Amino acid sequence: MDAPAHRPHREPPVSPSPAGSAAEHLDVLIIGAGISGIGAARYLKTGMPAKSFAILEARGASGGTWDLFRYPGIRSDSDLHTFGYEFKPWRDEQSIADASRILAYLRQTAAENGLEPHTRYHHKVLGASWSTDRARWTVEVERADTGERTTLTCGWLFCAGGYYRYDEGFTPRFEGLERFGGPVVHPQHWPEELDHAGKRVVVIGSGATAVTLVPAMADTAAHVTMLQRTPTYVVPVPRADPLANTLRKVLGARRGYALTRRKNIARQRLVWRFCQRHPKAARRLIRWVNTRLLPAGYPVDEHFNPPYDPWDQRLCAVPDGDLFRSIREGRASVVTDRIATFTERGVLLESGRELEADVVVTATGLNVQAFGGVRLTVDGREVRLPDALAYKGMMLSGVPNFAFAIGYTNSSWTLKIGLLCEHFCRLLAHMDAHGHDVCRPEPADPGMATRPLLDFGAGYVRRAVDSLPRQGDRMPWLTSLDYHDDVRLLRSGGVADPELRFSRATARTEAKA
Repeated sequence: MDAPAHRPHREPPVSPSPAGSAAEHLDVLIIGAGISGIGAARYLKTGMPAKSFAILEARGASGGTWDLFRYPGIRSDSDLHTFGYEFKPWRDEQSIADASRILAYLRQTAAENGLEPHTRYHHKVLGASWSTDRARWTVEVERADTGERTTLTCGWLFCAGGYYRYDEGFTPRFEGLERFGGPVVHPQHWPEELDHAGKRVVVIGSGATAVTLVPAMADTAAHVTMLQRTPTYVVPVPRADPLANTLRKVLGARRGYALTRRKNIARQRLVWRFCQRHPKAARRLIRWVNTRLLPAGYPVDEHFNPPYDPWDQRLCAVPDGDLFRSIREGRASVVTDRIATFTERGVLLESGRELEADVVVTATGLNVQAFGGVRLTVDGREVRLPDALAYKGMMLSGVPNFAFAIGYTNSSWTLKIGLLCEHFCRLLAHMDAHGHDVCRPEPADPGMATRPLLDFGAGYVRRAVDSLPRQGDRMPWLTSLDYHDDVRLLRSGGVADPELRFSRATARTEAKA
């Protein structure tokens, strides 16, 4: 697959404010021009058209994940009828779509909604300080292309940058790595010049990235080995959704998309609940499917039978069973073992076996980073994220006028983003209607039991759990993982809440007195 086209930003550079001049002020600053940021901007522009806003993007192009990652085969692992926006039908034949198609969809969304003039590329947010007296954030921004620094102010800060670091992926320390003679590549920083055709490739990892890379590289490599320490649940899904494509032709794009979206939301919910309520049956079913797709006599339990229950970690989807097909055809294989050391020729395993390789890919995960690493202070006090609780999965206790967008881990990310953005716009309208400038979540029970915000068994989450906010054990401090529950909470439920404190700016109140 060709890498997504890079489209440079055409906005003229913005220089720091001259000494003594007032910083530019906007009603809302959105951090990140990926799928969440573009969605947030569109909801804001259509739902609150009088609000001024800007999208600050540290990189030189929009699209977030779908522009950053360039490794072979990169695609979604959720269907685009739910991963896409509710307001914009997905019209492509592919349901599990290549990155280039997703990127085109995102940029088309931005263009159709006039978001490009609001987007400022190479603008990296370093920190933001809140003043209750003035009811505004002062945001420190660095130009990633020039190093210049400038300051903006805003009434609301909306963080839409996801939860992983864009500038580095996670690679554990491997003994003897320096001895290996070939290239070692992390998927997050894929070199365009890397040629793996006719070469022996070892992909270290067993998650979504690894199961995407292996069949894609196996098309031209001499052989690809997926080296995993622990198996993962891998399930085949159709790349195209025949019913979705038929509904679109018969009912039109919008109605067909809406029906397909409902169908797929229900299916995702059914699979999740089945796995949670009947883990042994789910395990047996997945194993049965795997056995049918693998060669006769294949050691399924060694390579595809994880020690945890289904959906304790995210299931890995493979479109049209491409990973299993590569194994059946002998172009790829799976090895479950631990690395003892790298050698000049490849990887020596604890079992004593050596895997010879010309190229090694470390598909070993992400580094989690909350809110893009932005430093937050409130009235001079630094915000310690582990001390904060998530309110409705979108705000932080004790932090005024700050919202964030983190999607589902057990379903399509964007399903939750849309609901959060709708609720955010309703919250702004409520504040305007009642003359409020400040909105601050505060738990009525400070001693409430808590648990991690991302209550998920993936390694990248476990490594970062102590640096992230937490969630409570009851609403509105419990972060829902169910779309229908969130529809009731975020779309149908009221905005006002006893644990959401509204007020006016002190400076404004004094000026009127």
